[in-house]
Amino acid sequence: MGGVDATDGGTDAAGQPAFVPMKTGHLAFLASDAWADMLRSDLLPWLTQSRDLGGHVLEIGPGPGRTTDLLRERASRVTALELDEHLAAALESRMASTNVAVVRGDATAIDLPGVVFSAVTCFHVLHHVPSVELQDRLLAETCRVLEPGGSLLLADAVDLAEVRSRHEAEGETFLPLDPGTLEHRLRSAGFADAAVEVRGYQLLVSARK
Repeated sequence: MGGVDATDGGTDAAGQPAFVPMKTGHLAFLASDAWADMLRSDLLPWLTQSRDLGGHVLEIGPGPGRTTDLLRERASRVTALELDEHLAAALESRMASTNVAVVRGDATAIDLPGVVFSAVTCFHVLHHVPSVELQDRLLAETCRVLEPGGSLLLADAVDLAEVRSRHEAEGETFLPLDPGTLEHRLRSAGFADAAVEVRGYQLLVSARK
């Protein structure tokens, strides 16, 4: 996912801005031990203290899977939904014989018939989604596939100059969430009990269906 603005990747069949693949340098960082260390120090404490994950977690946009490593230690089952076919194939190979099932698919139109989840996670993905409409569609889809009372746990990038410039230098989409409007957007998607918090470089959000 990526692009300097929402039009860099053209449009899809429905006229929406198209997703642009994440660049190699960014993917290398997301696969690195440095990112894994940041997740354990900056995300894991919040994840541990937040709402219960329950038995079956859907992870949106796992990429190289460092976030998946955290989740599979804390849930009985994880389904990782990844748009990029190469990332999905690599993660499927790495997660063979674990409690993780990797599915290639689009989180704005989740095609998992009959499956409901106890929690949905989405970590540092939404700012790569190239339009507000598609972001809202993704939020609505996550609510649809949650069981009643199920939790959404979301972390995403804050609109900081250094974060924006890094994405622009890579030629990637950067469409950060507005903390001031996010609670309303979550309610519109079907969520309640939203908690929105800014901690340093990331926005941390929990909500319940």
